[in-house]
Amino acid sequence: MTSTATSSTTADTGLVPRASVADTLRAVNLVLLPLVARGLIVRRPPLVAGAEKLQLDRTAVRELQRLRRIYGPGPLRLALPRAVALILDPEDAKRVLAESPEPFRADSLEKRHALGHFQPYGVLASSGVPRDDRRAYNEQVLDTPAPVHCLADELLGKVVDEADTLLAVSEATGRLTWDDFMRHWFRMVRRVVFGDHAADDEEVTDLSGALRADGNWSYLKPKSRRKFERFEARLLHHLAKAEPGSLAGLMAQTPASPITVPHMQVPQWLFAFDPAGIATWRALVLLEGHPRQMERAVSEVADVDLRRPHELEFARACVLESLRLWPTTPGILRDTTEDTEWSTGTLPAGHGVVLFAPYLHRDDERLAFADRFEPSLWTGDHDPDAFPLVPFSAGPVVCPGRNLVLLLTSAMLGRLVQHHEYRLPARRHLDATEPMPAIYDPFRVTFAMRRRA
Repeated sequence: MTSTATSSTTADTGLVPRASVADTLRAVNLVLLPLVARGLIVRRPPLVAGAEKLQLDRTAVRELQRLRRIYGPGPLRLALPRAVALILDPEDAKRVLAESPEPFRADSLEKRHALGHFQPYGVLASSGVPRDDRRAYNEQVLDTPAPVHCLADELLGKVVDEADTLLAVSEATGRLTWDDFMRHWFRMVRRVVFGDHAADDEEVTDLSGALRADGNWSYLKPKSRRKFERFEARLLHHLAKAEPGSLAGLMAQTPASPITVPHMQVPQWLFAFDPAGIATWRALVLLEGHPRQMERAVSEVADVDLRRPHELEFARACVLESLRLWPTTPGILRDTTEDTEWSTGTLPAGHGVVLFAPYLHRDDERLAFADRFEPSLWTGDHDPDAFPLVPFSAGPVVCPGRNLVLLLTSAMLGRLVQHHEYRLPARRHLDATEPMPAIYDPFRVTFAMRRRA
């Protein structure tokens, strides 16, 4: 430990180390501010493009590695008015996730204010009895424990329908664009969540996006009551139809208590499918740059009817690798509800705790595969819990829609590569022999595509 680190912690005997003011400013400027600037709730494309150009996540990982060398691997408090600690050790990250929501409260102060813009009664913005009630409701509708959702046949048909319509449009132009992909992706999402009648209701998606953009500002921006009421009205309109073969249809059959507020669980599902689309798109980028893996992905879906549930292990692994290399939830936030004991001292109650997922996933001082596209991490006998890879968080507050999201994303990816091939221009192409970039902007990707001979 350097003399700077020692002098910064002598006044805090018994507590975990605290960074010096200089090191706190570095951590804020190199890790926290870029994280917030790109958008924690919904991405800001111009800032993502700038972050890619500067590869800011690589700089952030290097800074956290430097802090670990100086202060040791335990939690590190920052010298800020808001009590915040960074998690620098994989085992500590596992502990935080395993011991959530108590004593590591999942609805942190910043998260409650951010989510309050569009899902004030959602499970992620809840604690205590309301959280337990809403979590149980989410798990029933999303069929969390089941590897394959109970509505898989109906839902996969919607995925294939939208993929085929997208591919027909793209074949006509020879180009697959981000905008076209997301237009059909969200048509699929609305059909999955509400039913086929909602396929063309772009307003509900746009309102969700606008409110989430407000949520990027957390408590720094006033809530828009008018916008929220319009969004809520669209939700209630669609849910009232309770179309069979949709999540809305399951909701109508699922018991709810007075504190569940069922319709306010839906915004989180719409929210989660946004980064799921990004992960699917980036998985296609990864496969385009890795011919051997593309061959395997194509082989997996050859002669497969993707309207029926299949174990697309490799396609799922590619989506998970996309999320490992470029986490769509880069900052995992918790608040301590009581004093917690660590090998380096006590972390007092009331501290915000930050797990920076790119650091956990791309720490090249600990992980030999840090900068490689390595789908095998998620297949066969490999145990992803052997290291803290957290594309869907982990522990008791793991994303309840994990299996459903992977079912739909792997089917979409499988359909895209089943009969078509893709090429990227040199400036967006990934070279399999080079380390994968720390940030990859999905918004500026256009594939040249054609039907495979």
